[in-house]
Amino acid sequence: MNVGKTLFAQVMEFVPWKTFGRIIERHKGDACVRTLGCAHLFRIMAFSQLTWRESLRDIEVCLEANHAKLFHMGIAAPPARSTLSDALNLRDWRIYHALAMRLISRARTLYAEYPSVLGLDASVYALDSTTIDLCLSLFDWAPFRSTKAAIKLHTLLDLRGAIPAFIHISDGKLHDVKVLDILLVEAGSFYIMDRGYLDFARLYAMHQAGAFFDTRAKENMDARRVYSHPADRASGIICDQRVMLNSFYSAENYPDHLRRIRFHDPETDKTLVFLTNNTILPALTIAALYKSRWQVELFFKWIKQHLRIKRFLATSENAVRSQIWCAVATYVLIAIVKKELKLDASLYTCLQILSVSIFEKTEIPCALQPYLHRTDQPGFANQLNLFDI
Repeated sequence: MNVGKTLFAQVMEFVPWKTFGRIIERHKGDACVRTLGCAHLFRIMAFSQLTWRESLRDIEVCLEANHAKLFHMGIAAPPARSTLSDALNLRDWRIYHALAMRLISRARTLYAEYPSVLGLDASVYALDSTTIDLCLSLFDWAPFRSTKAAIKLHTLLDLRGAIPAFIHISDGKLHDVKVLDILLVEAGSFYIMDRGYLDFARLYAMHQAGAFFDTRAKENMDARRVYSHPADRASGIICDQRVMLNSFYSAENYPDHLRRIRFHDPETDKTLVFLTNNTILPALTIAALYKSRWQVELFFKWIKQHLRIKRFLATSENAVRSQIWCAVATYVLIAIVKKELKLDASLYTCLQILSVSIFEKTEIPCALQPYLHRTDQPGFANQLNLFDI
């Protein structure tokens, strides 16, 4: 059914343009800009993400080939690649960061009704980072090793709906544990982290803020047992203990009790030692919570495969940050469309269909769930059989 709007235009209607306009005004993003303003640039970057464009020339050629359809997509004219390159380098990346955070807030509200992990009443977050390797000669502002550059995406993933609640972009040298210094902790929530975030001073600050953490102990951790809870070895729980740290500086940084759980995983035949400040949940629940941390690894794998964040259209720090935040905003925008229209299709299916039908003038539910709207062609009553048997 031709409704007069392309799929791209319908998706863009879910962007809070008035809020985006106020963000642009606050950062003076369109000051002294004659062509390709901040909102126009976001439309083009969202288009490049949804259609898997790989270069500035690729974007220019694709838009020029569909010149007659650009007006219905909200794009005035196809920009030259030099104009697009200048815009990426000069438009403040904080504008797109603010837009992405606004969309994230909206998406988390929509997905708040999703059941929490393991039926817990509290929010559960998984914290981790992923590294994107870069060429040192082109991206000298992001040093990592002596021969290469890199950036890190530090992500706090809300496991209810797989929506990133916090993202911090840094150079490759920033240690993961330092992100805890800028992370706003929610009281009563669970934070699942691997051993790279094991810093007792920072964990104690999280404990004092009223949040719960679930991480793994290092092999050389020096602690003494204070009390042992009964453990069901048949379930894989070897021991469930209250411990105090022995090392002088560690005990000074974390002077309270810690809960240490030793768990034997029958699937991998490995013994894992968990540390947490939660003393209420069963030991098996703590182990299952840590296992759910793997969802953030799947999230990184997914966005690297389906969003354009490994190949950048320009080499400046501002351009790289702008492209990443536009990619995050596009991902969250599709998650919002999926939720508000109550689509059963997965995000992968939605992105794959949009990549090949972005110029089609079809309603979004019909396009993204074709199996629900497919109807059989009616036969003709006066059609005669070709062969009579």
